[in-house]
Amino acid sequence: MTTAKQLPSPAMEQALRQSDVPDISNLVRNYAEHISTTRQLADHTVRNYVNDLAPFVHFLDEKVVEQVSAVDRLFLRSYLAWLISSGFTRSSVSRKLSALKSFFQFLRHSGVIELDHTELMTSPKKEKKLPAIASSYEIDRLLEEPDTNNDAGIRDRAILELLYGAGLRVSEAYAIDITDIDLTTREVRVIGKGSKPRIALFGESASKWIENYLKNVRLKFASRRSDTALWMNQSGGRLTTRSIQRIVKKYALAAGLDPDFHTHSLRHSFATHLLDGGADLRVVQDLLGHSSPATTQIYTHVSAEQARSVYLGAHPRANRSASSAKSTKQNLQKTIEPS
Repeated sequence: MTTAKQLPSPAMEQALRQSDVPDISNLVRNYAEHISTTRQLADHTVRNYVNDLAPFVHFLDEKVVEQVSAVDRLFLRSYLAWLISSGFTRSSVSRKLSALKSFFQFLRHSGVIELDHTELMTSPKKEKKLPAIASSYEIDRLLEEPDTNNDAGIRDRAILELLYGAGLRVSEAYAIDITDIDLTTREVRVIGKGSKPRIALFGESASKWIENYLKNVRLKFASRRSDTALWMNQSGGRLTTRSIQRIVKKYALAAGLDPDFHTHSLRHSFATHLLDGGADLRVVQDLLGHSSPATTQIYTHVSAEQARSVYLGAHPRANRSASSAKSTKQNLQKTIEPS
């Protein structure tokens, strides 16, 4: 475990060596020991918490604040603004503020400070990132990537087909038992978030590959320790969520998809392609198992972004600079060509 005598990173050690704030080094070391021993946090968690305090120590020196007890709300607001202006992302700033709140809570409980002004500080709003979405053409490339001349390839193809065909979460796909799936009606019973059961639908392509897997592969993978799991590894055990994630990532990279593409990206793509095809938002909400339409609403934004991208790339008058360039080229041709 991390001890008071150990500081997790050279960056933090340098920040403390350069600091003019009395006892800041001991305070940070004592804090590291506290969260390591009293709160029983893992070594890497302790290291991350303490490292996130390094910019704060640097800012104390920059503003010539000699006592931690002198830190007030105005100083903290200046610190957060400085972090953002220094290029830290909003998520990084939120993490550093969380570490700072933990540190000041420790200082107050230890009697080092009387008032903890970090209690009133709120994290900046997180940037809303659109999920990684693959086009239908990219999905086709992904699905064709497994080598279906071998057993593992057939299983992997079936997994990819079901994840995309039914828009499942990886946790839902992992937990499917043989008795949960009906190839005749093309339905699968899954347990979603909050242990809520639902019936998910899948298409003909997924049905074909799942049937192929059940008839020709699963029986080979089964062993004495096998249970009723649908997806099995070659040792006869239930395929783990981590293994399913690795399978998707492996084929996504091989197919040249976005490096950020992962299992949930198949679910995002499923929803977006349904909306692009004219599906009602409420229907997509039910298929995804969302309790609120607000959760599904993000996919309408994704479709809007895709529409904008297509428009800007395809419409001759969408890009003014492109239109101007074309017009200039035509004028030059008229000047050069004889009348």
